[in-house]
Amino acid sequence: MKTLYLECSMGAAGDMLMAALLELHDNPKDFIDRLNNVGIPDVKIIAEPSSKCGISGTHINVEIKNHEHHHNVINQLKISDTVKQKVHAVYKILAEAESQVHGVPVDKIHFHEIGEMDAVADITGVCMLMEELAPELILASPVNTGSGHVRCAHGILPVPAPATARILQNVPAYSDGTNGELCTPTGAALLKYFVKEFREMPCLAVSKLGYGFGKKDFEKANCVRAYIGNANEEVAELVCNLDDMTPEAVAFAQQLLFDEGALDVYTVPAGMKKGRPGLIFTCMCSTEMKEKMLSLIFKHTTTIGIREYVCRRYTLQREEKEVQTEFGPVRVKTSHGFGTVKSKPEYEDIARIVMEKA
Repeated sequence: MKTLYLECSMGAAGDMLMAALLELHDNPKDFIDRLNNVGIPDVKIIAEPSSKCGISGTHINVEIKNHEHHHNVINQLKISDTVKQKVHAVYKILAEAESQVHGVPVDKIHFHEIGEMDAVADITGVCMLMEELAPELILASPVNTGSGHVRCAHGILPVPAPATARILQNVPAYSDGTNGELCTPTGAALLKYFVKEFREMPCLAVSKLGYGFGKKDFEKANCVRAYIGNANEEVAELVCNLDDMTPEAVAFAQQLLFDEGALDVYTVPAGMKKGRPGLIFTCMCSTEMKEKMLSLIFKHTTTIGIREYVCRRYTLQREEKEVQTEFGPVRVKTSHGFGTVKSKPEYEDIARIVMEKA
């Protein structure tokens, strides 16, 4: 599974995340040229080589020509609709947090960082890079917020700034005592939107590494480190034997487990003790969902014991597209990877067409 891992042991800011992801891109110069032409007003984005503590990486400099307030900038950007939706969603997380902590309407807020266009540039750049790098899974380390105080338009605020603290609710965060603002509101909003889980780094066959540096110098290298590569997905197989359930009850339990997020649920007929015909009931789920699935199996089946097998799962990358045909729209699933490509139409769509035309 193509996995992106973001190491935030020195926090995260929008420009640092963009710089780290840019280092993973196959053509960074072309990307920056395209980003400068999407139509962010009064902004020029420059990627420059940088080094801290003997490590080489990239620093992003966002030059702002004037600080006028622009309305509905995001709607005017020359970017795809999917990227535009992501930019809107991240911007909403940021704007709502700033609005709530400062008690002013969203359209009247002034971000405590450099300004609104700076945030739009960082968010747009990161959303475009995420689209082009196309990781299937995005993970990050717990976030180092820094400590102390930061001066902004509202006065002197504690670190993490109130907007950052609000965005990082339910995100594992800490301070290692470094004096300064390590995680900014824009960095926090991007992490909150894109990262599926904050945890230690998984077993990852890394294909590329990126270092995105911040402006300030600390004793530790002030950077976000980004890794991209293939991770072996671990899944749990939860297995039990059933010889005293009706087919209706088994089907109900299967559907319930699917609805609650199981990857697969299936039964195999088997001969049980006392000559009874029965079933081997198997639920496959992510290791994170194991406890939830165990609870559901015990609740909705007659079993009093479940066996667990943890195994690696290899999957092709999957995408679904709707194709227009002379009979109407048909969803087509395409899978690729490991040197092969497979394509098949959605059976339900074909069945519907057959019934309509019969």
